[in-house]
Amino acid sequence: MIVPHLSVDVDVIAMRGAFERTVALYQGAWAGIKGCNTDYHDLKHVTDCYLALVRLLHGACETGVTVTARQVHQVLVAALLHDSGYLQYGEDSVGTGAKFTLSHVRRSMDFLERYHDRFDLRPSEVHACMTMIHSTDLNGALAGIPFPDSATKWLGKMLAGADVLAQLADRTYLEKLLFLYFELEEARLPEYRDELDLLQQSIHFYQRINARLKNQLGAPDRFMRHHFKARWDIDEDLYRRAIDNQRRYLRQVLKTGGGDPRDYLRRANIVQKIRSRYN
Repeated sequence: MIVPHLSVDVDVIAMRGAFERTVALYQGAWAGIKGCNTDYHDLKHVTDCYLALVRLLHGACETGVTVTARQVHQVLVAALLHDSGYLQYGEDSVGTGAKFTLSHVRRSMDFLERYHDRFDLRPSEVHACMTMIHSTDLNGALAGIPFPDSATKWLGKMLAGADVLAQLADRTYLEKLLFLYFELEEARLPEYRDELDLLQQSIHFYQRINARLKNQLGAPDRFMRHHFKARWDIDEDLYRRAIDNQRRYLRQVLKTGGGDPRDYLRRANIVQKIRSRYN
């Protein structure tokens, strides 16, 4: 479990407990709640988002931004639970949590409100954490979110930035896009004709995310370079490097004449798993 290297006295024991409870939740150890059964929005994405957020917060503090220990705890818990809305409750035996794609943000907010005490959140902090989760809705506008104060809004933007950066920088992002297609199909969202159409349209998704980071979220990714410089003496944003490499490779794959672009996506045997499961 990664604990933030920040200039505030974060309650490490409480944060460790929140992290471990989230892992148990996703593994199906909570009574009445099924373990995660979505392949794209899975536990790895949750922990990747958490790590990206820690790095953004550290980088921000390196530039002189100040946050309190409680604010750090709130936003990290929000990161751990931001996709909890994909989880199914025990009596639900139909399909997977992917069917909640359109409602998962609201369900995640409700989950946090219901179980906040298990994550060492105070009742007075619940609303702020819910608005932070609300910030991760790609289809929503931040202007419509009732943030209690400017600090909470800033933290919500940081979480929203960490959410997308964690996805796009994932080493298996291109392969996992194929999992995403089947999640959207189960949710009955007719955005893509098939897996290949999703891959082709993902080129435009990079542009959409870059615009969102810059215009709506206040460019939180600028803090990554400060983190890597201070923590590892690497004067580069390694998330941006990974994202740019993935985008270039996707363009190369899609330009390949003939054959199936999926044949060039070989990491973690994901393509083989999908073909054996869905074809």
